[in-house]
Amino acid sequence: MKVSVYVDGSGGPNSGYGYYVKETGESFYEKKLDITNNQAEYSAIISALNKYVDSNDEITIYSDSKNTVNQLNHEFAINNEQLRILAREAWSIMGKFSNLSIVWIPRKENLAGKMLGS
Repeated sequence: MKVSVYVDGSGGPNSGYGYYVKETGESFYEKKLDITNNQAEYSAIISALNKYVDSNDEITIYSDSKNTVNQLNHEFAINNEQLRILAREAWSIMGKFSNLSIVWIPRKENLAGKMLGS
């Protein structure tokens, strides 16, 4: 089965992150205070990865954070140590998937962004 997971995160004083699963309508949101936008985006992807780590489905994670997607796909360097730690965590989980894609989409197409009200 193909599963499309839309992730989003927002930083700042009212920060948090989450995901929305298109096929099931399932959603997850967690408030996490005082994190940056990039940390929130990474946290959203990691939470989605953890949810599906034992699945044999074809998983596609959609994010409107070009920076995060390109870093996780090894196309951009990561110059921030906190983001490097999050990326390592994501990569260690990503290695357990047989069929995973992380794809950039424009903000207006991000179903999770609509859910999170950003």
